[in-house]
Amino acid sequence: MNPRRVFVTGADGQLAHYIAREFAGSDAGADVVALNRRALDISDPAAVAAAVAAAAPDVIVNCAAYNNVDGAEDHPEQALAVNAFAVRSLALAAETAGAALVHYSTDFVFDGTGRSEPYTEADTPAPRSTYASSKLMGEWFALDAPRAYVLRVESLFGSPAGWTGRRGTLDAIVAGLRDGREVRVFTDRVVSPSYTPDIAAATRHLVTSGAEPGLYHCVNDGQATWEQVALESARLLGVDPVLQRTTSETVTLKAARPTYCALSPRKLAAAGFAMPAWQDALSRWLRPDGPHRSD
Repeated sequence: MNPRRVFVTGADGQLAHYIAREFAGSDAGADVVALNRRALDISDPAAVAAAVAAAAPDVIVNCAAYNNVDGAEDHPEQALAVNAFAVRSLALAAETAGAALVHYSTDFVFDGTGRSEPYTEADTPAPRSTYASSKLMGEWFALDAPRAYVLRVESLFGSPAGWTGRRGTLDAIVAGLRDGREVRVFTDRVVSPSYTPDIAAATRHLVTSGAEPGLYHCVNDGQATWEQVALESARLLGVDPVLQRTTSETVTLKAARPTYCALSPRKLAAAGFAMPAWQDALSRWLRPDGPHRSD
């Protein structure tokens, strides 16, 4: 059943853009209330309760997050306020409103060591940074809601033409390839890229199909190193890549990152939504008439 009203936080983000489009553009288009940080500070419990009560939504989709992985090491209170305790406020508001809650988490909840097969929802998290710990806490708080879907995503891409908001790693790689610049890529970091329109479609499927609430990995199928992703992007763009190949051990970062980050979307497929391969998603994004079409 399609929801009548959907409440979206973090409205300035790329994922929220596609979430709003997916629900508003469905067969029975929902009334979407999308609020950015200026309109709603989700770390303010009273403001969250008031905003949700005023909207009276059937579904709350939380696209807001503190994503500064290194910054979280210096400002743990900010990361915890947005990624953990704010989610608790949203879960409580969802319960009061009788709404489903959708919350997005991250592959960083795993340590990424001693692994060669994609992580499943049954694998035990082992966060290695403040950011990762705050996101894991957010998962726990979200799942306290009576009907909650926690979707782990990673390596987001899919910015539309003319997008001026925050861009991810793959956006930066593609921009460099198109401009003929040297692009630095990791040869040892393994990821499952996530196409934001596909995430949005999967989100609506879970909410409207009666799928069992709980934890899902919502990434495009397959895995690749960033070098392999860059080479496939160059092939699709028809350009000769200039790559600066590097490894994780040669880069010093304040917060530890998992080297192996791939997630398995098999549980999501069993719930009725098979995520396309990352190569298929990348092709749809970069095709001449696709969302990333040249300006």
